[in-house]
Amino acid sequence: MKLPENNEYYFEIKPKVAFSLNLKELFEYKELFYFFTWRDVKVKYKQTALGFLWAVLQPLIMMAIFTFFMGKTLKIQPGTMDYPVFAFSGLILWTVFSSGITNAGNSMVSNAQIIKKIYFPRLIIPVSSIFVAVFDFFIAFLVFIVLLLAFHQPVNIGQAFLFWPLGLIITVISTFGPGCLLAALNVKYRDFRYVIPFMVQALLFVTPVIYPVSMVSQVWVKYVLAINPMYAAITLFRLPMMQQLSDPSLVWISLSSGVLFFFIGLAYFRKTEMYFADLA
Repeated sequence: MKLPENNEYYFEIKPKVAFSLNLKELFEYKELFYFFTWRDVKVKYKQTALGFLWAVLQPLIMMAIFTFFMGKTLKIQPGTMDYPVFAFSGLILWTVFSSGITNAGNSMVSNAQIIKKIYFPRLIIPVSSIFVAVFDFFIAFLVFIVLLLAFHQPVNIGQAFLFWPLGLIITVISTFGPGCLLAALNVKYRDFRYVIPFMVQALLFVTPVIYPVSMVSQVWVKYVLAINPMYAAITLFRLPMMQQLSDPSLVWISLSSGVLFFFIGLAYFRKTEMYFADLA
């Protein structure tokens, strides 16, 4: 807005920068992050007998299943870690990614009535959906600490204070890009509501959540797996329980992939958000 000499106000409308988060505007509407996140948390666990325990039961049950089939039947030994600890450490981050993408991908359609009535930064909706998954992570993380104590798992405390938060941050960044991309695509093409669950299930088996990448013999397959942005998040999260990284170059490939998806998702969301109210 500018003020000319005759004291009359006028507005200058400029196109939005595709790769900008517009942090100033997001900060002005910061209360909405809390509102949407806490609303979705309450809706998710409303009228459930176990409540927040469901955030723990899902990775625990999956850990038990994979421990039986992968750890006991196939005799997979993930280095110095007991298999239940190995599986659970991957599953709590994977749950953030899978739930975050699913929630964010459907978030714009689910909030169509609000989008049509009032203006606020549309980016708040998919980001708040990801925050719901982060809320579940902190509950499951308490169980993860109990597992470490129960299995007497050695942990490098210094590395834990660095790599555990870093693993979560990378997971959120890795979820943000695809989540925003799918949220925008789902508004225009409702087929994506069916694609998202299938895609999340398929990605689980190409991510080293339930198996160590060291068991893959072909080098080129390892590099393909490293394109998955969750590879870096899970590998770094496990690093305090491991002796060292098997191949740091794979982590850098995964980090680069996560940054690329971040900007692609943000750019497409920014490009199409002006049409959300008409299409949602």
